[in-house]
Amino acid sequence: MKRITMIKIEGCPYCAAAFKAIDTVKKNYPPVELEIIDENLQPKLAERFFDYYYVPSMFVDDKKVYEAQPGETYDECLANVQKVFEAANT
Repeated sequence: MKRITMIKIEGCPYCAAAFKAIDTVKKNYPPVELEIIDENLQPKLAERFFDYYYVPSMFVDDKKVYEAQPGETYDECLANVQKVFEAANT
């Protein structure tokens, strides 16, 4: 199993949707190492992930798999989080 890293910002509604999606999706996969980095509180850790603009952004072994987009629905978020977990299990 590969590590999933999520870049987030406290209070972000898209990040809240991603956490809800993670709770739903993770039930269907073996346990995964999930690293959460708050861009505002941990800027030095977030720096190593330069290939994103929006949060949440999710990386599998440091490769970007998902970056939320403005106006994204929960169903779109859920589908993208599913892809992240699939990528982590290949």
